[in-house]
Amino acid sequence: MDLQTEIEKREIEDLFEDLIKSFTRPLSPENEQLIRKAFQFANAAHMGVRRKSGEPYIIHPIAVAKIVVSEIGLGTKSVLAAILHDVVEDTEYTLDDIENMFGAKVSSLVDGLTKLSGTFDSKQATNFRKMLLTLSDDVRVILIKLADRLHNMRTLESMPYQKQLKITSETLYIFAPLAHRLGLYAIKTELEDLALKYKNPEIFQQIELKLRTEQERMNYLVFDFAKPIQEKLYTENFDFTISGRPKSIYSIWNKMQTKNVTFDEIYDLLAVRIVFKPKEGISEKRQCFDILSLITDVYTPKPDRIRDWITIPKANGYEALHVTVMGPEGQWVEVQIRTERMDEIAERGFAAHYRYKEEGASESELDKWLLKIRELLGNPESDALDFLDEFKLNLYSQEIVIFTPKGEMKMLPKGATVLDCAYDIHSELGNHCIGAKVNHILVPMSHVLKSGDQVEILTSDKQSPKPSWIESAITARAKSKIRDSFKQEQKRHIEDGRNQLNQQLEKLTVKPSSNTLKKLINHYGLHTKEQLYAEIGMGLVSLDNLETTLLEKSVNKFIKFWKLSFSFGGDKKIANQIIDKKKPYLLDEDQKKANYLLSLCCNPIPGDDVVGFVSDDGRIMIHNKSCPEAVKLMSSHGDDIIEATWTKSKMLFYLTHLYIRGFDQQGIANKITNVISNEYGINMRSINLDAHDGIFEGNFYLYIQNTELLETLITKLLNIKGVDTVNRKEI
Repeated sequence: MDLQTEIEKREIEDLFEDLIKSFTRPLSPENEQLIRKAFQFANAAHMGVRRKSGEPYIIHPIAVAKIVVSEIGLGTKSVLAAILHDVVEDTEYTLDDIENMFGAKVSSLVDGLTKLSGTFDSKQATNFRKMLLTLSDDVRVILIKLADRLHNMRTLESMPYQKQLKITSETLYIFAPLAHRLGLYAIKTELEDLALKYKNPEIFQQIELKLRTEQERMNYLVFDFAKPIQEKLYTENFDFTISGRPKSIYSIWNKMQTKNVTFDEIYDLLAVRIVFKPKEGISEKRQCFDILSLITDVYTPKPDRIRDWITIPKANGYEALHVTVMGPEGQWVEVQIRTERMDEIAERGFAAHYRYKEEGASESELDKWLLKIRELLGNPESDALDFLDEFKLNLYSQEIVIFTPKGEMKMLPKGATVLDCAYDIHSELGNHCIGAKVNHILVPMSHVLKSGDQVEILTSDKQSPKPSWIESAITARAKSKIRDSFKQEQKRHIEDGRNQLNQQLEKLTVKPSSNTLKKLINHYGLHTKEQLYAEIGMGLVSLDNLETTLLEKSVNKFIKFWKLSFSFGGDKKIANQIIDKKKPYLLDEDQKKANYLLSLCCNPIPGDDVVGFVSDDGRIMIHNKSCPEAVKLMSSHGDDIIEATWTKSKMLFYLTHLYIRGFDQQGIANKITNVISNEYGINMRSINLDAHDGIFEGNFYLYIQNTELLETLITKLLNIKGVDTVNRKEI
């Protein structure tokens, strides 16, 4: 054995022993023996295989198993599944081998993890849906997969750029929201930060540097802020710890994007957390409110920023009391008050929630959410990627509480409508909903509910779901049920159409062969036989001239090809250009050479950080990397994503939207337009200015060559006296 191999062997053994030591509760001799057996088996199975980084492959499953133990808090069976999770997929061993050696439950967990390997194209989204069907029975599959994804993100630097984009987009699109919903705050935060680090490295480094610069001041602020609170807590004999927690880099960036603010304008960069051991004989809730009272004796609270997630916990099981108070330096500080139990659930999520549940905790909203998953997944005919979109809708949503006329409490996502509420109660109630009485006032089904509303759903037997209802619903359950009703109706139309066509063909003594159906599909400009049947069933296609239609001659293939070639002309040549996906695609401004289109959803301009999506016709759609549509495409069609780079902009101008806000002064509009038109010679498509209460807001649509010019213009506009904010916005 050479020296390198010996060093690697020792490193692997040390990592495994570190895994054994990471168990917080003592391992029984039997369980430790099983884990050692799994390690030896997986180590032999992966022998000689290396990761992209060059390290032995077995290091990955050991690392995943350690996350499962130390960061999520799962037990022996989950550790066994984590160690073995790639054996079936990557080696010749089967699930039967796993079951024979480690039992049916471990084999079942490995099976679920194997189904969830790879990336989220349509096939993978289908596997994801199948795997989620087991969620309410055994959520450990998801938790282990999140650990697997976290380690892959921690070691992503060894992957090629295109693969990094694909994996980070997947992570932001489904895995981070899923970690959030399952209460894994620490994992969710790290997944988001790592995704931003690889997707937008410059932005990540800028925010990270600013946070490091602020760190010393934050430490002093926490010490200064906490001192009088500590004194009061000691006086009341509380056993506690106080710590400062800065906002995550991703959450800062996200707030800068959504609120159109700078780093310096984010007032809640710091949160102070108080975790205490509750006194016996007094309820946890009462003690949390006692601490809240002590804090507000010292600092003035912000009335609209008190959050009670103890009386009504979040749907992911999170419990805490939050209050935002004015600190000693005139800065708002958020204080989070938790017991040790609440803190473990907040950090470790689902695993901790169920450990405490075994000790007598009541059913939570998380349990109810899990029960709804199976119903949402129950329709095997729904499109997998549509399902993924709808499932994701409800992962990050904040909750509101509403009440039925009998006082029963219901929890819905923020922004939910009357229609969402109706479907949440019962499918039939949703299907026949015509509106509601909210707080005894009649409202339409599209009415957006607020926390505390009392809702009485109104129905009619004559009512049935309409296509427009999809726009009035925001929950995955409601959208799924509405689509289900359309599919049932569609099935009836298809069956009616098939029967009508077969009867007419029988009269003409013509068999319903594939050639006959293909001829009819082409004649009516349709795509599938189901579409043909449905349109016949709905009366959109008449069979009165069926015999004449069948006697028509098909167009000669050569003539058809010649016509298509003639009609496409030069465009066909462009569309068929060979694209090397391994190299950055140059965005040439010469329209005769150009084979790309700028996406209208985000309107990128030269200088923006962009990616390309290769469509079926060979053209490339260019998106900003941060565009939500681009994130979705990168996560679901990663193989069609290419790196794109701008050539130097000289000829073309791109429509850009600037939002300008400031103090209304005489001549302010003239000063702004003078800078834009006269100093920079920029053409304006339209201007919309509005002033009220001494403040003006303006939306300027300009033709800009590149981001360099745009940034220079924004700096110049901010120097105008009275201008406070200049932001680029989506068109």
